[in-house]
Amino acid sequence: MREEIGQLHEALTRRPVIDMARGILMTVWSCTRDEAFELLVYVSQHTNTKLYDVAEAVLASVQGHPLPTPLQNHLAAAVARQRAR
Repeated sequence: MREEIGQLHEALTRRPVIDMARGILMTVWSCTRDEAFELLVYVSQHTNTKLYDVAEAVLASVQGHPLPTPLQNHLAAAVARQRAR
């Protein structure tokens, strides 16, 4: 039970970061909320990086920190893939 509570608490603290990253992607790439989430998931899966860590990197990029090259490359690929649909 304590483990489950801990996991729920972690999810609640991480959700705002993911939502902010989603908003950034929506603004930058002119996509919907669901499409922005798909971009985050795609990058996460194709770089073997936790979704939360991808979201943190997106937030950091807005604050002037460069997005790591593998994340940049996969994000560009995800956007191209999404637009080709």
